[in-house]
Amino acid sequence: MEYGHTRQIPLAFAEAVEKTIDELGKKGFGILTEIDVKGTLKEKINAEFDNYIILGACNPPLAHKALLAEREIGLLLPCNVIVYEKEGKVLVSAIMPSVAMSVANNTELAAIAGEAEEKLKAAVNNI
Repeated sequence: MEYGHTRQIPLAFAEAVEKTIDELGKKGFGILTEIDVKGTLKEKINAEFDNYIILGACNPPLAHKALLAEREIGLLLPCNVIVYEKEGKVLVSAIMPSVAMSVANNTELAAIAGEAEEKLKAAVNNI
C-alpha cells in the first residue's frame, strides 16, 4: 500500500528543506516539529546515516476540523513530510492523510483528509 507522495528534487539537501518548508507554508501548513534524524542517530547511538529530516506539518483549520470530527485523530497528527538523501539524490515525501486516517473509518474525517492530501501533494509538486 502506498502511503506517501514522493518526488525527487533537483536541489541540494539544505535548499530542498528550505523550499519544502516554504511550499508547505504557501498551502497553509506550519512546521510544529523538525527532527534531524541523522544528527539524532549520531548523538544517541553513534550511527552514521544519510541526511534525513522529518517535518511535522500542521494546517490549523484542517487540524481543527479533524479533531472536531474525531477526538482520537490527534494520534495521527501532525502530517509528516520527510526530506532525505538516498544514493546521492534528494527526495521529498509527504504522508497521504487519506491512507493514514482511514483507520478511523469516519466519512467526515475522510473528506478532511482528502483536502489535506491535495494540499500536501501540491506543495511537494511545487518544490
